[in-house]
Amino acid sequence: MNRLELTGLTARPSQVWGGIRLVPLVREKPVEGLRLHQEVYTDGGSGIVELGPRTHYTSYIPHGFVADWSGEGSGSAAYCTQLAAHGEAGGTPPRTVRLPRHRHHRMARRRPGDRLRFLPLHLALEGYLSLHFGGPSTAWEEWSRQALRDGLSPRAEDAYLGWSVRGLDDALRVFEIHPGQCGVMVYASDALAAAFVVPHPDDYRLLHASLLQDLYGELVHQYAMYGAPVADFGARIADGPGLNTLAGLRAAAREQERGWNEAHDTLFARELLDTSYGFDRVYRMGSFTLWRFLPPFLRNRGGQHIGESITDPMGRVAYLKTFRLSEAQIRRGHLLQRLADADWQLPRAAAALGATEEELVRRIRAAGFESLLRARGRGSVGEGPWVRARGTGRSCTVLHGKPR
Repeated sequence: MNRLELTGLTARPSQVWGGIRLVPLVREKPVEGLRLHQEVYTDGGSGIVELGPRTHYTSYIPHGFVADWSGEGSGSAAYCTQLAAHGEAGGTPPRTVRLPRHRHHRMARRRPGDRLRFLPLHLALEGYLSLHFGGPSTAWEEWSRQALRDGLSPRAEDAYLGWSVRGLDDALRVFEIHPGQCGVMVYASDALAAAFVVPHPDDYRLLHASLLQDLYGELVHQYAMYGAPVADFGARIADGPGLNTLAGLRAAAREQERGWNEAHDTLFARELLDTSYGFDRVYRMGSFTLWRFLPPFLRNRGGQHIGESITDPMGRVAYLKTFRLSEAQIRRGHLLQRLADADWQLPRAAAALGATEEELVRRIRAAGFESLLRARGRGSVGEGPWVRARGTGRSCTVLHGKPR
């Protein structure tokens, strides 16, 4: 398995609000045997996740999802789930995200019965932050004592809350939810910002507003803030003899819908669906499997996404949530991949990148990894205390690190 299969999901004509384009995804039949519910946290949304004996993940975490494959979730919410009306889930968005105190023991934790609580989107973000987190495996002379002792601890990335993505709140509030809708593709200035898919239409209705509490990349925030309004979808039905009956007009309208669906999958969503991913299994839930995935981090290949999914035995997606990486995040992932492939030997890595060692050192520093390098005549580098995760305005920092 190395690709996303959205079999059974059909894209309906887009809904446009300024620079935001929403593409509803509908299912002819819900996914049998799996339901998804929201677990709302009322402590301000901040949290520390204990990943191991000395490893923590820190971020804004307003809610969790509970996957229920017990067959008992068709008419009621999952165990310990709290429900909220549109716009009420999680309360008012924070102006500042401070260092959290609330702790979740695991990214994914089994609940009574056939249920699993996991932290949506954070599975994927933690997978990106932990990419080659251990640092150099051999004490090559180029690397600092901190690099050999702590690797890339801590690693931090900035993200924006959905509340701050211009137009997203209004778009989600104004447009109606389609019958059978089980997901949505969110675009900012026609750049794919996020994909969200759930197993059942009732699940989507409850989780529709949760998109405002998700995290979005810097590029998405900028496109929504500064991009021009995008063109709305408009069907063009040419006049002809087949349109003199209601059945003929209906058939022509269906043809326009099919044309839009094909155009969406081959043009708008191509960067997501045509990419080969590396999948990491997180948890097996009966016949379903929870995964997180990373892109190949190839340069000059357009938008790339990290994400998480739940698939059925045939590999078809029952649940999906993605995060679009910025160009800087893709460059950091690409650089770490090349360093790891070269066993962290700078000469080998520089040759693989077609650069000199001096150029590679400059790239490492520009990527924010200067603390990995051994100081040369300027004293030790990067030996300060553990970084705290703070946010300002409506943005926040997600951090993966080992406290000292």
